[in-house]
Order: sequence, then structure tokens, then C-alpha cells
Amino acid sequence: MATAIALTDPTDVDVARTVLAAEAAGLRALAASLDGRFADAVERLARVTGRVVVTGMGKSGLVGRKIAATFASTGTPSLFVHPAEASHGDLGMVTPGDAVLALSNSGETTELADLVAHARRFGLPLVAITGRGGSA
Repeated sequence: MATAIALTDPTDVDVARTVLAAEAAGLRALAASLDGRFADAVERLARVTGRVVVTGMGKSGLVGRKIAATFASTGTPSLFVHPAEASHGDLGMVTPGDAVLALSNSGETTELADLVAHARRFGLPLVAITGRGGSA
């Protein structure tokens, strides 16, 4: 059974406010950074006739699993392909008509290379979400 946590110490509330303010600032910065590349990515994914194949390693992979599940539950056919498994047979799940949505904080994740190469080889739309611009 879960234990209820009471925020009775005024500093607890101050900490919560500080965290929420930092998160809000992050969202404002993200919103300000959106440009034509974002619109292009949305359009690429909206035109997909197959599935949106989401991939990522580590924490990016955990976020990717949630994105794939959310797409699927809102009517966009989607699946998550783990990049380490892609190189060992799972690339066959990525088919013509699909698009690849790759998540990587660094943008240089080695394990994504085979899946990205597969998408490029077959002319599949490829959208990357990275933590920094200018990454590979």
C-alpha cells in the first residue's frame, strides 16, 4: 500500500515550486526553439502509410517506448524497435511505407547506425530527436 506524503514543511512547497518553475522554463525554451524543421518532421510522420517505428537506446529508448504506445493508442500504427535487436533480425519489422523516429540525447548513438542505414537504404522517412543540434 502506498504511503501518503504530506508536504507540511514550507520548504517542501518551495522546492516543488522551484522544480515546477524550472520545468516550465524548459518547456518555454523548447517552444521557442521550434522552427521549420519541426513542421517538416510532423508532416513527414503525418504522411506515413505504414507504421511509425520508434527507436532509441537507454533513457531515450524508454521515452521511445512511451511515444510508440501513445501513437498506437491514438490511432497511429506504431511500434518500438530496440536498436540492439535491430541488428540481429528485427530490421525485418521495418518495411516499405514505414517511417523511423529515432531518439538520442547525443545524436551519436552507435547502436542506432544499422536502423538509420536501413531507413536510408529503403528511402524511408527518418526523423531524429536529439538533445543537441548539428549531431549526426
